[in-house]
Amino acid sequence: MADDKSKAAQYWSTNLRLIVGSLVVWALVSYGCGILFRGMLSGIPVGGADLGFWFAQQGSIITFIGIIFHYAWRMNKLDKEMGLEE
Repeated sequence: MADDKSKAAQYWSTNLRLIVGSLVVWALVSYGCGILFRGMLSGIPVGGADLGFWFAQQGSIITFIGIIFHYAWRMNKLDKEMGLEE
């Protein structure tokens, strides 16, 4: 019984750490690269526009999709480690 609770607590803390890490990356890319650091990224051309504009328009969306796939992969791996796979 106590082992199940510690396993559940470990599972939840790992899941929360993964969620917080994903949100930090998402915020840095979408808000940071697209808005805050746009001036520093303006000299780098990507597809006919500067890198800051690209991150604001497409890069943050592509990064968000990458984060979704990374989260699903890590959660599947965590489920296997904890013996909770389908």
